[in-house]
Amino acid sequence: MIIHRLLLGATLCASLAANAQVMQRQLGDFDLKFATSPARSMAQGLVQPGGLDSLHGGLDASHASGWYFGGWAANLEPDKPTEVDSYAGFKRPLGNGRFGYELGSIRYVHPQRPDLDTQDVYGGLSIFGSRLGAAYSNSAGRSSATLFADLGLTPPLGFDLTLKYASYSLENPVSVTNGYVSGFNDWSVNLSRPWLGLDLNFSYSGSSLSGTDCTAYSGHNAYCDSAVTFKASRSFF
Repeated sequence: MIIHRLLLGATLCASLAANAQVMQRQLGDFDLKFATSPARSMAQGLVQPGGLDSLHGGLDASHASGWYFGGWAANLEPDKPTEVDSYAGFKRPLGNGRFGYELGSIRYVHPQRPDLDTQDVYGGLSIFGSRLGAAYSNSAGRSSATLFADLGLTPPLGFDLTLKYASYSLENPVSVTNGYVSGFNDWSVNLSRPWLGLDLNFSYSGSSLSGTDCTAYSGHNAYCDSAVTFKASRSFF
């Protein structure tokens, strides 16, 4: 509780601070960041603090040795459920940045809804510009294991390819039309590239569930059944 109160105080200061989203300070061998948006993602982008809302912020601290720790709080307004995330890990580049690895853990805490609390452990590798990540998540009623790959094909082929695959196990099977669902898998493939000032994004997603069994789906994708989406966006600022 003491840690959570300190984190809430720090994030309030960060959220109400000047217009800059990140305030960075050096303290000995530590690099400190107070931010109004998550200052870090873990396992090559697979895991990151969540729960963005109208008032949020956090503290991230990195040591020159590769160790890091931090916290993030969201939904700090009255009458909204609060989420407090805390994490710690170790990240080390090797071979002049051509290789690297990372290991760590993050805990998502909901003081008003402890049944929603989640613990994740994660790891990541970087190899010649490609990024690989893996995470295991455990919460009340379910667990999941996720694999992520960003193949970094932009220089030779002109686009970026990312893949994600996840497996879920449900403690209490969900009743569906033809029986029960106690677990399922989902996956996604994403292609993206810049073109004439636009960001083009093509994705395919699917899961092992279909039809009426989709009432049991609660995975990463926006849709349970197979779906293909295309998006073109442009930033004007």
